[in-house]
Amino acid sequence: MVLAVSAALLVLGGGAAGIVWAARTGHSTAAQAGHAPAVQQFHVVSTTPTLTASVVPSATTITVSFSSAVSPSSPMPTLSPPVPGTWSLVSPTEVEFVPSAPLVPGVTESVIVPGGPTGMVSAQGIHLAAPTTVPFNVAPGSILRVQQLLAELGYLPLSFTPTTPLTSMSQEAEVQPGTFSWRWPDLPASLTSLWTPGQMNVITKGAIMAFEDVHGLATDGIAGPAVWTDLLADATSGHTDPRPWNYVYVSETQPETVTVYSNGTEVYKTLANTGIPAAPTAQGTFPVYLRYVSTTMSGTNPDGTPYSDPNVPWVSYFNGGDALHGFVRPGYGYPQSLGCVEMAPQDAAVVYPLTPIGTLVTVGN
Repeated sequence: MVLAVSAALLVLGGGAAGIVWAARTGHSTAAQAGHAPAVQQFHVVSTTPTLTASVVPSATTITVSFSSAVSPSSPMPTLSPPVPGTWSLVSPTEVEFVPSAPLVPGVTESVIVPGGPTGMVSAQGIHLAAPTTVPFNVAPGSILRVQQLLAELGYLPLSFTPTTPLTSMSQEAEVQPGTFSWRWPDLPASLTSLWTPGQMNVITKGAIMAFEDVHGLATDGIAGPAVWTDLLADATSGHTDPRPWNYVYVSETQPETVTVYSNGTEVYKTLANTGIPAAPTAQGTFPVYLRYVSTTMSGTNPDGTPYSDPNVPWVSYFNGGDALHGFVRPGYGYPQSLGCVEMAPQDAAVVYPLTPIGTLVTVGN
């Protein structure tokens, strides 16, 4: 009996000790089994780039941080406009986007973090309450990189050879080390003297206009986001200029002539008429910006009387109201026009197809 009572006391004592320990520590076996951990809030804490950031490099990696852990099966943010690349969890509370193509220079890009019942969800199953949109501005592109891409795609009379290949396609919009060289020997100095790498010039403007014309864009000669989008797409696909590179030289040394070069070779030469002293043809180099198979030309003569000439054929405007075109005259080779460069209609018909938008026209001696 003594042994039995002692054993019972030991059991009771142990139980009592367990109850006392639970009370002292604030835990109980029932609490351990029935209480869920506290629910943590789930919202966007920060993004990189930040809201309305400017001059963000085109190869930027994007991150979004949250207040609590993200579910591995959660939907991911998106970009608008879309950019190829991959979103992934890089820590329990942070997702990262690594682009496989550059952000388009000059665009306003937006990170869209989905919210609501189908939006991003935490590891505890809590959905982001509402969508979050974070816009930022991608830095404008370098004119030097525009020149490099235009040269690589055949829109310039120069080629560009990179020193080293790209290590990532996301670097496609960034200036690359390398060298320019003229594509054909013995190009006229009237053309080569106009070229400066890294600076906007008429050769570059004409090339941008030609590129815009090929891609159905407004031919303003400005490398904006639409031009950059197509430039980068062509650089990736290898889609080069489908047309030869043409150049026109108008000589005002009598007999006046028009000479057309195609891919560095003289392909056509004809007599022409430039402006009379009272309405001279401006000298310089200009890109063709507007063309008509036939149009009406009207204006005012030097004596103040109006004129209107219908059905003027094969018209390529290159500087204000000055254009290459056909016009019937008793002779050609000396100043007769009001600023335009006139040719016999049959000669203008040959020149016209060789002067698409962006073709450079030099008027000189």
